[in-house]
Amino acid sequence: MLETLSRLILNTFRAYPKDALLMSKQDGRWVSLSTAEVGERIRALALGLKELGAGPGDKLVILSENRPEWPMVDFANLCLGGVTVPVYTTLMPDQIRYIVENSEAKIVVCSGLALWGRLAAVKGALSGVRQFIVMDGPAPEGATAMSEVLEKGRAAAARQPDLFETLAQAVRPDDLASIIYTSGTTGIPKGVMLTHDNFMSNIRTMYDLVPFGPKDTVLSFLPLSHVLERMTTFAFLGKGCTIAYAESVETVAENLLEVRPQIMISVPRLFDKIYVKVMDTILAGSGLKKKIFFWALKTGKKYSACRIEGRPAPAFLRFKNRWARRLVFAKILAKTGGRVRFFVSGGAPLSKDIAEFFFAIGITVLEGYGLTETAPVLALNTFEAIRPGTVGRPIPGIELKIAADGEIVVRGPNVMRGYHKKEAETREVLVDGWLHTGDIGHLDEDGFLVITDRKKDLIITAGGKNIAPQPIENLIKAAPAVANAAVVVGGNRKFVAALVVPDFDKLTAYAKAHGIPFASRRELVLRPEAVAYVMSGIEKATAHLAPFERVKKIALLDRDFDVETGEVTPTLKVRRSIVEAKYKDIIDALYAE
Repeated sequence: MLETLSRLILNTFRAYPKDALLMSKQDGRWVSLSTAEVGERIRALALGLKELGAGPGDKLVILSENRPEWPMVDFANLCLGGVTVPVYTTLMPDQIRYIVENSEAKIVVCSGLALWGRLAAVKGALSGVRQFIVMDGPAPEGATAMSEVLEKGRAAAARQPDLFETLAQAVRPDDLASIIYTSGTTGIPKGVMLTHDNFMSNIRTMYDLVPFGPKDTVLSFLPLSHVLERMTTFAFLGKGCTIAYAESVETVAENLLEVRPQIMISVPRLFDKIYVKVMDTILAGSGLKKKIFFWALKTGKKYSACRIEGRPAPAFLRFKNRWARRLVFAKILAKTGGRVRFFVSGGAPLSKDIAEFFFAIGITVLEGYGLTETAPVLALNTFEAIRPGTVGRPIPGIELKIAADGEIVVRGPNVMRGYHKKEAETREVLVDGWLHTGDIGHLDEDGFLVITDRKKDLIITAGGKNIAPQPIENLIKAAPAVANAAVVVGGNRKFVAALVVPDFDKLTAYAKAHGIPFASRRELVLRPEAVAYVMSGIEKATAHLAPFERVKKIALLDRDFDVETGEVTPTLKVRRSIVEAKYKDIIDALYAE
């Protein structure tokens, strides 16, 4: 049995020789790396890192876009017994500095000069880092080129041909494999410590639940710093799948047609976009085309319902569905490359309606649920047991129960060791071996898990980004023309927005000075000029935040939140759920397109 990530990749080298294990687009064409080439580079990188002083337990930061070098550096470090610390490329220099310092990283690897600029801004403060390595081209001053690391490793391999495998075999299941930083509700990043066994237990379960293998090609576009993309990358490579890296999120549609993958890991936002594009196209068509499409969709939903419920479809329904697929669905499926076997959706809840739409047109979307703290999968819909509107049944090997207050609590081999250097926070969420997820949910009559709410205020956008609202709200309240109240929203939405109570003295003075007409506060907060004025101050106050944390739209309220209406507690803490329910129409209007 494969017990560590290092043994998993050693097995891939032996068991799955192929011409294209990793693929990327360079200068307008797709370039493949064979299993042998990937194996040689991982060996050289591992021994090269060892020559630079890296060893078991040492932390290595990866700051890079998705590309073949990302998993190769990761596996090289893991085979040394090192600990990989992924960093999102969207983070600001100070956030990067915090993660590098807190993790006590000795090596930082970045992709190229664009990201090197962010490192350079804080490099002087990173006294604990021994080596900075740059993947692309000649290294800037103060860094080492990856080509030099490879040369050192190849020379070491020539001297000691068996050294790499000896080191990789020496890694133990309970060794720390990664520290992944995730923001809590306080906004202070917490480093989730995950062992080889944490990942491998999840990977082995995925192998039992979902069929895939060396004939499958996967299109990867979610950041590898995201635990779901990373764990599934381990799993796919462990079964010899080919992984092709999309050029960017913006080019996914184009890359789907080029790569024609069988599998893709995604977040709900992509499915939302596909759905909207299809519906816009249909609604812009002729009456006859609309009639045919909606007949086909109705037929597809009836057919997929039979499959979901585990009962055979009547012969006439099968006949109609074949025609629906031929006349309508085939054209939609062609936009995905025409070979998709399944998509996986995670990171945020997927709308039941959209899930049913994809099932109807013939694309299986396996929605799941998990946390960084659980490496990550806790529940998953499978081909044998699937129910739209749920995140599937709890996976085998874990225990999941619903606490008295509705919180989901779990324990199992995939649960983290704890938060790095944060013992109090670890004790708060890990109680007697049970991890308190912070999510509210229930199990339906057939054991499928339904997520209903967040116990705390952490916002998860439709793109799967975790955002702590309170620090952002504090920045907004410090902006000019803002009073002492703001509520950030954006759960399951494409971007962050905010409800803001303005400083009416300042706003009124601004309106009078600029000739903005209004007869009441209600009229004033609806004036576009007033909204733009307040927004400009918020943009300046939050300019240092990561792009996905910045507020894109605001709505001005004509009064402060009130204790008597239940919007705030007697201690003036905002009751977020009540505010969001009370101002639902205003919030919905912010996201109307």
